[in-house]
Amino acid sequence: MVNKTVLVSTIASLGLVLRIVSGKAVAQMPHQDRIQPSQNQPTEQFQRIEQPIVNKIAVTLGGLGLIGLELWWFLLSKPKSARAIAQAGIQEVTVTVDGGYEPSQIVVQAGQKVRLNFVRKDASSCLEEVRFPDFGIAQALPLNKITPIEFTPEKPGRYEFTCGMNMFRGVVEVQSADTDAIAPPASSADCNSC
Repeated sequence: MVNKTVLVSTIASLGLVLRIVSGKAVAQMPHQDRIQPSQNQPTEQFQRIEQPIVNKIAVTLGGLGLIGLELWWFLLSKPKSARAIAQAGIQEVTVTVDGGYEPSQIVVQAGQKVRLNFVRKDASSCLEEVRFPDFGIAQALPLNKITPIEFTPEKPGRYEFTCGMNMFRGVVEVQSADTDAIAPPASSADCNSC
């Protein structure tokens, strides 16, 4: 059997000998005969293409519309909020997972068990999992099934939950046990998860 190292070195040596004997490397040969005559003439780098005024207006209006949509989405849209309903000592809310979380802001009371029933309708891989870092919970969400997640928040505060890729977010707002009113949704300046 032939050793691979010997075979490779023999082929390389043969190539080197052929290059020396030929006097020129093929890669160094001029290629002027293959260039088209029109390519030999210097040309301007850019050429102006005139567009009808209607196209210019349509592109401008489309761009302004997209800018307006982005401003509304990130600055003016309000997260949907829901207050948990207490039944048999458990505060419960159903969260629909479809292009995000709805409701994305959930109000509960401290010291009582919370059950969030996630119903995933979006097949994207980003929403396959939900994470509650403050409670040490990471739960897979099967498609079109109810997945209950239970925890007991002891202290009032805002506890964020996210998708597996940390792109979609929601908040569990825990209020002290003596608070009965639903807190208004946070403004977009206060809400990092919106």
